[in-house]
Amino acid sequence: MAKYIELEYKELSGDYILIDLRSEGEFEEFTIPGAINIPILNDEERKEIGTVYKNESEDRAKTLAVRAASEKLPEIYETIKELEKKYEKVVLFCARGGMRSTILDKFLVSLGSKVYKLKDGYKGYRAFVNEQLSIENEDVEYIVLQGNTGTGKTMILQELSKRGYDILDLEGYANHRGSFLGSVGIGGSYSQKKFESLLYEALKNRKGNLLLVEGESKRIGRVLIPDYIYQNMIDSKRLLITANLETRADNIIEEYTASRNWKQETIEGLEKLEKYLGKKEIENYRDMLEKGKIKELVKDLMENYYDPMYKKGEDKYVYEAIIDANSIDDACKMIEKWLSDNK
Repeated sequence: MAKYIELEYKELSGDYILIDLRSEGEFEEFTIPGAINIPILNDEERKEIGTVYKNESEDRAKTLAVRAASEKLPEIYETIKELEKKYEKVVLFCARGGMRSTILDKFLVSLGSKVYKLKDGYKGYRAFVNEQLSIENEDVEYIVLQGNTGTGKTMILQELSKRGYDILDLEGYANHRGSFLGSVGIGGSYSQKKFESLLYEALKNRKGNLLLVEGESKRIGRVLIPDYIYQNMIDSKRLLITANLETRADNIIEEYTASRNWKQETIEGLEKLEKYLGKKEIENYRDMLEKGKIKELVKDLMENYYDPMYKKGEDKYVYEAIIDANSIDDACKMIEKWLSDNK
């Protein structure tokens, strides 16, 4: 029998799929992790309807919305029916659990589908995350990996994750490496909402209460680490990750030059450093970049900008151990031994 069932996010369990009915732009900015996007209105339609609502009338805007949505209904219906074969629950949501999800819910129910609607939509999910994120952090003990840029801290975390350890990949959740060149090759920084959602999922799904995390400033790109997590990190034990300049330069080059547009993005990042290093130095770096002296540029930047800047922060900490990361595998073994010895 066709049913219309409303659920709060905390009530979700079992085998389900979340369907975000908002536009592709809304979905890209932030959504519930794991959700897929089936927009009722695309970005262009949503903008046009919003303009009509503001400048003309609500009734006219609704007419345009119905017309735009109706053209998509047959394809949406077929997609939902296929998903119902794969999942126990197909759960729809929009921004606030309002018009978009309600109309589609009722339409699908009228055709015999058993669908679920997420109460209060994405807004309800956000309220849940805001409440639960600090609670998930309460019992966590962080082990912070500190070290100069290029020492392979992210690679170490990723390898330790493969070996079964819980990690918090803050730069991954922010989609930014935390410096003026931090977005080179990986696109723009995620939104605060998306960052916090990914944080929550990582903390919720941890196997234990010990998590490895890279030392970060409070701001990473355009997101901020929540105060309670940042303070927990400040109070945590730290391991100092070291590597020689040659290894660090190789790590940076491998990571930052993987994308097609890395050179142009690097130039844009260097321009942001002009007020710190001076116009003449940035022109020198641009010249090195154009001549293909990439390793020379990277070494110079680390020695004359990043290392002095990071040293000011690193000197204030006491370290439990120094980890040589000229080999990622050896570094991971050293960390595993330290963790085993300090249970």
